[in-house]
Amino acid sequence: MHVDLDQFIAAVEVLRHPELHGRPVVVGGDGDPAKRGVVSTASYEARAYGVHSGLPMRTAARRCPDAVFLAVDKPAYEAASSEVMTVLHELAPAVEVMGWDEAFLAVETDDPESFARQVQDRVAAATRLECSVGIGENRLQAKLATGFGKPAGVFRLTSQNWFEVLGDQPASALWGIGAKTAHKLEELGIRTVAGLASADVAALAARFGPTNGPWLVLVARGIGSTEVSADPYVPKSRSREVTFQQDLTDWDEVRSEVVKIAGQVTGDVLAERRPAIRIVVKVRYKPFFTSTHGVPLAEPTSERAVIEQGALAALEKFTDRRPVRLLGVRAEFGEEDAR
Repeated sequence: MHVDLDQFIAAVEVLRHPELHGRPVVVGGDGDPAKRGVVSTASYEARAYGVHSGLPMRTAARRCPDAVFLAVDKPAYEAASSEVMTVLHELAPAVEVMGWDEAFLAVETDDPESFARQVQDRVAAATRLECSVGIGENRLQAKLATGFGKPAGVFRLTSQNWFEVLGDQPASALWGIGAKTAHKLEELGIRTVAGLASADVAALAARFGPTNGPWLVLVARGIGSTEVSADPYVPKSRSREVTFQQDLTDWDEVRSEVVKIAGQVTGDVLAERRPAIRIVVKVRYKPFFTSTHGVPLAEPTSERAVIEQGALAALEKFTDRRPVRLLGVRAEFGEEDAR
């Protein structure tokens, strides 16, 4: 099963501010839509106006001028998430936490729909938050099923109804297939899930590589992993981002800001007690084009100077010198450190 909390961040804010129930709520940045920043989440009422995660706050204000804009409150969301995950661990022998608002459950039952409704009832009783539950024979099916159950519903997706539900959907509807991959598939004349499922594997291997090509066909056929790890959730990286109210045009200033952000990330790395193995820098240019570059570190480290130098090395891979509106630095951890 895949459990996904509905409009999680917005729902937490509505619980804290009951007067906002039924109103369009947008959470992002410091809550000021006049400033630069992006939407972290939007309530369903705001989504009806085309507001969604990643949208510039100013654009969100234009699309939904009557929305209530709130600042991000990470500690509040972490606390609410912890309560939910505690409930899930009480219900299932294996729970794999995927982030604040979602988790996979391994469950043995003859009536999965009843168990799913029990999950919803227990979560609601403990936290007053609603969730959707997807049921499948593997992680892929369960993850996609959740989307058909939203909001606050239960949906089962298996090999029996896979093509009935998804066959005519675009390939981008599949978990793990983004817009770029979907575009490349269209260039091969593959537009739907059913079309991808029946595609020539050799042709896809030639276009996407010997591993990714066959994998795409398997995903389109609804074949995926059934493993649900009970190990505690461990983040694969730590990152920080800064959106500037005025574009940075001096590249020396860009370098200075990257070093500053890398120093903040170093603090997060030290708190994790796990060394970083790779540093990635994100640059968002004016008006809204985003690019990333990364570099591996010579050896795992938590040293500030090394992480800062890694960030500067990644920054040097950017050749475009257009005005910069956002900078981000991400430190990635090794897989062995997660165990």
